[in-house]
Amino acid sequence: MGRMCAAVKMRPDEVDLDAPLVSGLVAAQFPRWAGLPVRRLPSSGTENAMFRLGDDKVVRLPRHPGAVDSVGHEQRWLTRLGPALPVAAPVPLARGGPGEGFAWPWSVYRWLDGRNPVAGAVERPLSLAAELATFVTALRGIDPRGGPPNDRGVPLAERDGPTRDALTRLTGRIDTAAVTALWEEALRVPGRAAPPVWAHGDLSPGNVLVQDGRLTAVIDFGGVGVGDPAVDLIVAWNLLPASARGAFRAAVGADDAEWARGRGWALSISLIQLPFYWETNPPLAENSRHVIAEILAESRSVGTPPGSGAYSPS
Repeated sequence: MGRMCAAVKMRPDEVDLDAPLVSGLVAAQFPRWAGLPVRRLPSSGTENAMFRLGDDKVVRLPRHPGAVDSVGHEQRWLTRLGPALPVAAPVPLARGGPGEGFAWPWSVYRWLDGRNPVAGAVERPLSLAAELATFVTALRGIDPRGGPPNDRGVPLAERDGPTRDALTRLTGRIDTAAVTALWEEALRVPGRAAPPVWAHGDLSPGNVLVQDGRLTAVIDFGGVGVGDPAVDLIVAWNLLPASARGAFRAAVGADDAEWARGRGWALSISLIQLPFYWETNPPLAENSRHVIAEILAESRSVGTPPGSGAYSPS
């Protein structure tokens, strides 16, 4: 699975992983793949390390304790969800266990070709908007019965504390007065009244793969679950240009309230990420700055200044 290149510093609780360790894990637990070349893939991802195994496989290992539970979560739910999606999703080939100096479970997936698109340099934005909408709609249409809760498919009010903490830390670095007003508007938006449905939960540029400008795969289903699917609208601001947002919204069928909740999610996620990753993950911090700037520009361009009480984008 392709990922964006980045120089990312280690966080304090992150384990050190390298190709020899992964080669040892593979050889000990999956002898049929012993001897295949292993190379680490540069990535701006914060949860997992990726190592290409031979030509057609990739090894994915959690980088810190908080990412461990997603191994089993992905393995279980991708088997159910993947076949129903209109683009490729990771295909689990094997699940490894602790050993050879590594204490946690890990996964082997089929390799997916593609690269991460870059916000501000998207090829064929209208086509990509339509393809992303098709993915979101298909995921929402899968039977939600028995599905796990999506940690991000919750009311925005549950994000208020950490979002305001982030705003305090960002004083002097962004227009906190305008952004605070936008966040407070998002908190006033009506919640979802319909039953919960499936949502990816982290539809960001690093989890999207494209080839020749076309969507080919969506990866990282570690947070997939059932809840308010408005969270998947974040891709309208973290990746798509303003010129393609209307097409994406129309294809998804988002009403005013759902669209506003999606924008609130995009804002909250970016505000929380920005101070946390300012030094340790520059690409992720840059995308967070991009999202905040896009939302501010949008609010000004449609003539609804922050604090006006309006939450319906044009």
